[in-house]
Amino acid sequence: MRNILIIGAGRSASSLIKYLLDKSEQENLHLTIGDLSLDLAKRKTNNHKNATPIQLDIANVEQRQTEIQKADIVISMLPAFMHIEVAKDCVKFKKHMVTASYISEEMQSLDAEAKANNLVFMNEIGLDPGIDHMSAMKILDEIKEKGGHTILFESFCGGLVAPESDNNLWNYKFTWNPRNVVLAGQGGAAKFIQEGTYKYIPYNKLFRRTEFLEVEGYGRFEGYANRDSLKYRSVYGLDDALTVYRGTIRRVGYSKAWDMFVQLGMTDDTYFIDDSETMSYRSFINLFLPYHPSDSVEIKLRHQLKIDQDDVMWDKLIELDIFNPNKIVGLKKATPAQILEKILTDSWTLEANDKDMIVMYHKFGYELNGEKKQIDSTMVCLGDDQTYTAMAKTVGLPVAMATLQILNGNITTPGVQLPIKKEVYEPILKELEEYGVIFSEKTVAYKGYK
Repeated sequence: MRNILIIGAGRSASSLIKYLLDKSEQENLHLTIGDLSLDLAKRKTNNHKNATPIQLDIANVEQRQTEIQKADIVISMLPAFMHIEVAKDCVKFKKHMVTASYISEEMQSLDAEAKANNLVFMNEIGLDPGIDHMSAMKILDEIKEKGGHTILFESFCGGLVAPESDNNLWNYKFTWNPRNVVLAGQGGAAKFIQEGTYKYIPYNKLFRRTEFLEVEGYGRFEGYANRDSLKYRSVYGLDDALTVYRGTIRRVGYSKAWDMFVQLGMTDDTYFIDDSETMSYRSFINLFLPYHPSDSVEIKLRHQLKIDQDDVMWDKLIELDIFNPNKIVGLKKATPAQILEKILTDSWTLEANDKDMIVMYHKFGYELNGEKKQIDSTMVCLGDDQTYTAMAKTVGLPVAMATLQILNGNITTPGVQLPIKKEVYEPILKELEEYGVIFSEKTVAYKGYK
């Protein structure tokens, strides 16, 4: 049997593992699923005869290399910074490798060796990055093939809560890593190009510069800019495009409310609060407010943010129970961002019956025969339950499909790469449709920017 080593059995691995096990008889596959938690690996295999769960510590070099040597291909679902040692072993033992993570400089440095050994190192083949690359390149290539020239490309993606589970004033719950949500937008100004002009949005202004999006059947959303929209400009062949913008999707009103935390300084992750372990939520809020001999924390906060008590922004804060003097942070030496994450987790954790939702939206503006045209492409994917979430499906399924395509010799171009070639995106996008990941494309009047 052909052996696939999957390293990491976390939330994103559930749909990936199920897909490969469902195909294991037909495709003659055996899965070795390694995780630091043997119990988690066992739960994901579900006693399937073609799967072996193992406790795997990737810091244990001998064990890691032994398992990699046994495999025909390795899937790393580890945190991004942990991929590199696995990748070096894959070069050493001449094994193909697949990850959903961004290509790091260290990973890119293995490109020449991967090519020399005829190895496919497929990266960025999850949701975002991943499905965004494939679905964008499909249409960009189609525009080019009919003689068109792309002048505008905008791409948005968001992990949200499904409409039937959307029951808080923020219209949001954590469907993925909460820490990434709290730290979103930090680390430098957001940059993009619009109508031929470079634009920069500093972090303290980011959540007040949003764009509205309409998705048929699901209503109105907003998008705020990702940190670097120009990273893929050359990769996508868009060096001459006048507008290139990538952003994150939320429900309308989220960004304005989130900006309250940004302006107060609660998303800061650069310093520690000494007495955080015994601090109440109310005391935490008061850290960011000026002293007043008689005004309450609530009044000081309203003055600071210039919001009235009948403003929905105030209702959103109240809903989070952040003024509670009896709720204790309970985190040692925590940063403001870590404490905010703890507070939000109380309110924004998915309930047992909640479902999540992925929304992706692309806009393509192009010129053809002297005429400006536009295509809007949208995709909405709903989760089944807390195991097979929309996030797990859209991250895990492309990884699994690419793995099988490589094993079966359908993806052959060697080297460290992302899924922008037709040999990669065409079969995977087609198969994803069978699992409910379907893009709806429509031609609309070119809007551009005035």
